[in-house]
Amino acid sequence: MCAKMAFQHQAGTAMECLSIPITLHKEPGVDPEGREVLKCGFRIGGGIDQDYRKSPQGYTDNGIYVTEVHDGSPAAKSGLRMHDKILQCNGYDFTMVTHKKAVDYIKKHPVLNLLVARKGVTST
Repeated sequence: MCAKMAFQHQAGTAMECLSIPITLHKEPGVDPEGREVLKCGFRIGGGIDQDYRKSPQGYTDNGIYVTEVHDGSPAAKSGLRMHDKILQCNGYDFTMVTHKKAVDYIKKHPVLNLLVARKGVTST
């Protein structure tokens, strides 16, 4: 079953599943320190440096997962959902990254072209 494979595969190995393309355009905002920033409206968890067995969401591998999507945010408007697994961001492979590397990469770009796997989605 494709969705099961998408969430129980070895990092860096090929998998057959539907990749959902999502384009997210960040919006200007202000951080808690009063600095102008571009906001995307989602949080991530996971990474090859994290122990997925300690994940409060119950993830079964070291992938990068969306753990929170803020209502009305660019992430919500783009169709990103909680528990989506980010496979790529702007062509960069997210199946073999540390948590910090993923966060830094997401923060760096004003537009995120994501490929995600979504549990239960195997066809369009």
